[in-house]
Amino acid sequence: MKGVCSLRLLLMVSMATALTPPNIIYILLDDWGYQDVGFRDSNILTPNMDQLAREGVILQNHYVTPICGPTRASLLTGRYPIRTGYWNGNHGAAVQWGLPLDETTMAEMLSRRGYSTHAIGKWHLGFHTEQYLPVRRGFDTFLGFVSSCDQDHFQH
Repeated sequence: MKGVCSLRLLLMVSMATALTPPNIIYILLDDWGYQDVGFRDSNILTPNMDQLAREGVILQNHYVTPICGPTRASLLTGRYPIRTGYWNGNHGAAVQWGLPLDETTMAEMLSRRGYSTHAIGKWHLGFHTEQYLPVRRGFDTFLGFVSSCDQDHFQH
């Protein structure tokens, strides 16, 4: 009987572990070249990024654009930039536009599955009204700046 109880306990622990969703961290870095990280045999030392690469998954087949907004829109929606309205590049502070509200973001999908979602850094996907801000697009919290081209890591 002890063996049966132990087996049941082991199966319950095993099932609980299998149902625990994995932690997910997406890092989108603007303006990095393919070999600007140590794990790509670069001379540039990036020990923290190297460790994340060793212990995680490297997504290296994502379609990106030469500017940040369309790439962000594509990553967050899983759609090509032309499908999100960001085919024409970044939008400045004077433009009252953002990622269309009918686009579902990765953060919204993950929230529905019980994940806690947080964004840090640059948003640049709309900020002219509150409904375009990250905390209204599926992120529980946001720390960063919503515009882009006029701020950097040294001035913010």
